[in-house]
Amino acid sequence: MNVLPKVFYEQPTLELARSLLGCELVKETTEGTASGYIVETEAYIGPVDRAAHSYNYKRTKRTQVMFGPAGYAYTYVMHTHCLVNVVSGEEGSPEAVLIRAVEPVEGIDLMYARRGDKKEKDLTNGPGKLTKALGIIRSDYGRPYDTPPLYIKEGFKPARISQGKRIGIENSGDARDFPWRFWVTDNKFVSR
Repeated sequence: MNVLPKVFYEQPTLELARSLLGCELVKETTEGTASGYIVETEAYIGPVDRAAHSYNYKRTKRTQVMFGPAGYAYTYVMHTHCLVNVVSGEEGSPEAVLIRAVEPVEGIDLMYARRGDKKEKDLTNGPGKLTKALGIIRSDYGRPYDTPPLYIKEGFKPARISQGKRIGIENSGDARDFPWRFWVTDNKFVSR
């Protein structure tokens, strides 16, 4: 199955955000298994990043998992959508990588059942869309990414990776200009 080991997540956050591209995010549920290749990510480095929930080491019930070891799921709800992140950074340094988009691989019929009558490219081309399609929910918070039902395994090596500003963080001072968004160049499932 080639599930990524815990040590994979111990690389610096900006490197991890790139390394996750092409990896396969998998969620097993009672309805079946759905998965997708990660094609877009955003890095959040809490101690110095005004766009991060954990900016300046802010510790709340919601951000608690980010203070632990790398390789765990950080889920939260924003505008009624569940979003999923990969905790990164060293213990005590609250950092994470948001998974923004995936390219459907397994369980595509299940994704359509969950998302409704959409064009294929619209199934998973955004952080709230992909969690709904894959069945990732708020209670996946704190799950390790090396054990079912939520895990990441080897996928493909992107031919080219693009980098730019993150999306939807206009009110975060100079952090809005950090080029911490990464995507598989020309992949049609990238959010925009």
